Amino acid sequence: MRKIFIGADSAGYTLKEEIKAHLLQNGYEIIDMGTDSTASCHYPEYAIKVCESVQNDLNGSFGILVCGTGIGMSMTANKHKGIRAAVCSDTYSARLTRNHNDANVLCLGARVIGSFLALDIVDSFLGAEFEGGRHAIRVDMINALDK
Repeated sequence: MRKIFIGADSAGYTLKEEIKAHLLQNGYEIIDMGTDSTASCHYPEYAIKVCESVQNDLNGSFGILVCGTGIGMSMTANKHKGIRAAVCSDTYSARLTRNHNDANVLCLGARVIGSFLALDIVDSFLGAEFEGGRHAIRVDMINALDK
């Protein structure tokens, strides 16, 4: 199984901990990049840590980022070369962003979805594979913007 780097700000801390426990129970290797409490903090710090770790891991790891809406995390994540982050609030989008966009970072909004749905979204994201083909051409077009 692929390594998962996970991070959250104070708004996402509790959900991050639930996701982490779920993934550990299912045999994933989890690297927790913080935060470690509900004390106020700045979400870009954790998005940067997770995305740099995904960038530097040569074995195709994934990142999971949690904040209040998932939006701030995704905006920060997508500033990183080679990162294709998607905010998902449903399982269909989570599956298709892997199938069609080869997303490597999942962003979740702890104030938008509940923990049971979040776990289903995580499972859908991690269980899906990139389909390649016509989608690879589009992903290459996205990646070309990194230059």
